[in-house]
Amino acid sequence: MDEKTSVIIFQKAALMLAEADTIQKTKDLKNLALTAADWARRKGMGEEAILYAKSWALEAERKMGMMLKETERNVGSKPGKTGNKGLPVLDDKPTLSEFGITKRESSQAQQLASFPEEKFEQIKTGKKTITAVKREVRREEIEKNIPQKLSGKYRIFYADPPWKYGDQLTENYGPTRFHYPSMSISELCSLSIKELAEDNAVLFLWVTSPMLAECWPVIKAWGFKYKSSFVWDKIKHNLGHYNSVRHEFLLICIKGSCLPDTSKLIDSVQSIKRTKHSKKPKEFRKIIERLYIIGNKIELFAREKIDGWDSWGNEL
Repeated sequence: MDEKTSVIIFQKAALMLAEADTIQKTKDLKNLALTAADWARRKGMGEEAILYAKSWALEAERKMGMMLKETERNVGSKPGKTGNKGLPVLDDKPTLSEFGITKRESSQAQQLASFPEEKFEQIKTGKKTITAVKREVRREEIEKNIPQKLSGKYRIFYADPPWKYGDQLTENYGPTRFHYPSMSISELCSLSIKELAEDNAVLFLWVTSPMLAECWPVIKAWGFKYKSSFVWDKIKHNLGHYNSVRHEFLLICIKGSCLPDTSKLIDSVQSIKRTKHSKKPKEFRKIIERLYIIGNKIELFAREKIDGWDSWGNEL
């Protein structure tokens, strides 16, 4: 295929994309562009021709994602409504399967549609992968949500991070992603917590048994060192891969020198019945307040505002 033919073909592809007015047409155009990229590769036409064809596939996929975002889709039967033979009346909106699209295809298309134009161009030109841009955007969102407006420094930190687990358990028993947006170790490490801490400060950090070996880089990145721990005995058991887990750790980590303000020693094991998923007992915050009386306090990943504490979290 010579240069003149290439120009004609890609001009036609651009026109087809502009005229594609249905989700199915954008999907067909994406598949056609991918087929062209494969054909160019097999014919040894060079990386530039292959990348150009793939760029049109991405353009079509991005447009498909925009359309999917704007299209109401079937989410199941309508509650309380039945038709012939008592069968539920289904929502008359189309399903992904009716578009011939899988959930994974829909998710990636909508992800491409959500990227800023400059980020999408980096993917289209082959400078960055979709995964790399996704991580970059996620990191920028995290950095943007750091409590920049908080004034001064903090002596006492209390944190219950949304650890990202690698398991594939059911919705009732497992991954935090079913309950709130999780964060990877690198994402947690990138938070600017270190700059918020006084020279002498203490961090109380919640961590579960599966994440115990993973949390040390986070502690270090935030400028603290592990010293001791409390154990929360939940009384009620929960499923695990190796045993029936009924406890969590509240690690005590120090920056500089930050012994408690009181000489009273509190039992390291606290037996308190758990309630809803991930919610920590208020008794532990009271323990921290009894141990550390002086200094500014902040709760990270907070779910509610507590008197006497500054708070930061996506649920506030």
